Amino acid sequence: MAKKKAKQPSNTIALNKKAKFDFFLLDRFEAGMVLEGWEVKSLRSGRVQLRDSYVLVKNNEAWLLGALITPLTTVSTHVHPDQQRTRKLLLHRKELDKLIGAVERKGQTLVPTALYWKKNRVKLEIALAQGKKSHDKRDTERDRDWQREKQRLFKKHVA
Repeated sequence: MAKKKAKQPSNTIALNKKAKFDFFLLDRFEAGMVLEGWEVKSLRSGRVQLRDSYVLVKNNEAWLLGALITPLTTVSTHVHPDQQRTRKLLLHRKELDKLIGAVERKGQTLVPTALYWKKNRVKLEIALAQGKKSHDKRDTERDRDWQREKQRLFKKHVA
């Protein structure tokens, strides 16, 4: 008998599923994050939320605003963590220049889409995005429903 392979742990910490619904995602970039020790411990336990967060470019630096990292209860009593503090993102100069140009000239926004581990470092995937209008959101919802119904019909027909 063959042995079962051990299931590989997922490297994904958090996803921003609402970003695909609210925006057209164009280019994606990988950025490092400057974190404190308690934040890393909270990320390991999965206590993070990216839903209402966004990326701001200021003074040729990228910053993550609105990301909620909930501290663990075991954090020392002398540390008073700020859950929604502004976190610096680490990007190469060429990437920053491209992002600055797209945000300032083309009117696009920067949206965090995923937070994951890569070689024991926390990486944030950010995307250049363009906002959707309400009729675009309805089209997306209609397409998703049709794909779901098509799968249901196909499954029923094959079985």
